[in-house]
Amino acid sequence: MASEKAVTELINLDAPAQHGLKLSRLSNSRSPIESSLFAAGPLFTAGPDDMQEILTATSHRPWPLPQTRWTMTQRWNDLLFAHWPVPAARLADLIPPGLVLDTFDGSAWVGVVPFWMDQIKMRGLPPIPGANRFPELNLRTYVREENTNMGGVYFFSLDAANPLAVAVARLFFKLPYYWSKMRIDHCDNREFRYSSERRFQKNQARFRARYRSLGQASDKQGLEYFLTDRYALYTADPSGALFKGNIHHLPWPLERAEAEFEINELPAAHGIVLPDTPPLLHYSRELVVYIWSLEQLLPGALLQPAGAPIPAPKPL
Repeated sequence: MASEKAVTELINLDAPAQHGLKLSRLSNSRSPIESSLFAAGPLFTAGPDDMQEILTATSHRPWPLPQTRWTMTQRWNDLLFAHWPVPAARLADLIPPGLVLDTFDGSAWVGVVPFWMDQIKMRGLPPIPGANRFPELNLRTYVREENTNMGGVYFFSLDAANPLAVAVARLFFKLPYYWSKMRIDHCDNREFRYSSERRFQKNQARFRARYRSLGQASDKQGLEYFLTDRYALYTADPSGALFKGNIHHLPWPLERAEAEFEINELPAAHGIVLPDTPPLLHYSRELVVYIWSLEQLLPGALLQPAGAPIPAPKPL
């Protein structure tokens, strides 16, 4: 893994290709991401009224919003959820102490999630040049904090095409980000070719896939809520200290999807063996997300005994 210093030394690169976002020669000569915007029509841009509407819509959440102010907001676009069931025993050694795997019908779940993000804003700061739009790819599972039983997402890895975003996320959010050479091409209305190759790593972690929305809303059942209605992330630093970051968004607008995976080396790069079965697939056009600063969780011995467990989110 490249050190934070090494990643930081790379953020002075200016050209789009050097930032990992390769431009494709499509008919309108725009980048793959820009082409998807113009081909599919304008996306929603969150203004002050929209922001207030999102932040006041909380009835779907399993716990209230934090009392503190959010730190960052961003929009996730053209996202594919690809999920596989994996025996919890195979993942138990891969998550930090203080977390337990969350299961559905006896299985833990591993997700591979490609998308691209934009409208990235840190509270109180102007937009960061060159770091407002780029692809991201994450490898994740679902966990609960053992003292509070609060559910969330645990990331095995996050790949991003922008080295500045990688450096900031590693420094301030303690997340296992990697700088990768990435490309997303819009093929048709809501159909995409996506590729990622991790830079400066001894073990290859390549990903190539083609995915599309079927244009039909997905019926959100118990499993869909379990996989997508998550309002916290958990991470640990090299010393083993555990942190929680609250997140907020509206319920995921899921659509049925299809995908073909040409290469998917991410799970193996992190010691995960996926089953030889088709994944559960969902597509989402866009979602605005708010993220709070990390809070360190005290070791269990220093906490008061937890009260009644917080129940898992239930369908609305």
